[in-house]
Order: sequence, then structure tokens, then C-alpha cells
Amino acid sequence: MGSSSVASWPTAAITLKSLTIASAGLFALWALYVSLVEHPARRRAGVGAGVAEFRESYRRAAPWQAGAAAISLVSGVIVSLMTSERIWAVSGVTVGLAIPFTLLVIMPTNRRLLHGAPSEPETAMLLARWGHLHWVRSLLGLVALVLLCSRVRFV
Repeated sequence: MGSSSVASWPTAAITLKSLTIASAGLFALWALYVSLVEHPARRRAGVGAGVAEFRESYRRAAPWQAGAAAISLVSGVIVSLMTSERIWAVSGVTVGLAIPFTLLVIMPTNRRLLHGAPSEPETAMLLARWGHLHWVRSLLGLVALVLLCSRVRFV
């Protein structure tokens, strides 16, 4: 029994490494797209249109981004435990840090944008603040992705 489970570890490790890289890549590139393209466009559209677009986009994107971060975190930690290569856990945790950062730091701004009716100047300030905070998520994803890509070997 032990030998068959141990024999499957290389395949499981490859699968988990691929999952870690793919989910970190999805998170990082999606976050970067939001920071570089979507959020600047929403701010240029005007405050009313910008907050309306934010509300629709947030409701659709949040589960996907949180899911990608969680998958990268869990798979990175598991593959690190399987292989004793700490870089996988470090990368997974780096992406995973976006979850508590979002819940603790960005969420108060999210709530005001999603459910509040602040004045136009306050809404503009909240959108600007959200954009700056979102860059932290983008950078966490990019750092993790660069670390993970350094582990890829083409044979």
C-alpha cells in the first residue's frame, strides 16, 4: 500500500505544481488587467458610471479571484510539503495573502462603493483609493508568479 501511494507522488507533485502556477498566473494576470486597464477606464468614465461598473465587475470577479488565490495557496503548500521545496509554499502564501489583505484592508472601501451612496467627490476618492489598494494585490500575484516561473524547467 505504501509503495503505490509513494509511487504516485511524482505525478501528484507535477499536477499540484501545474495547478499552483496556473492559479497564480490567473490571479496575477487578472489583477494586473484590472489595475492597468479596467480600473483606469472606469475612473475615466465618470463617477456615476465608474461606480456602477465597479459594482457589476466586483460581483463577477471577486469569487474568481478569491478562488484562484485560495487554490494557489493550498496547492502550493501541499506541493511544498510533498517535495520539501519551500518556494512553492512561499509563492502560494504570497498569492494567498491577497485574501486577508482584501478582507481587512480593501473591504471597508468595497462596502462603501458597493452599498453606500456617498457624495460624488467622496465616491471619486473611494475609487482612487481602491485603485491604489488593488495594486498591492497585483504585486502580490506578480511576485508569486515570477517566483513560480523561476522553478519551471524546459527539457
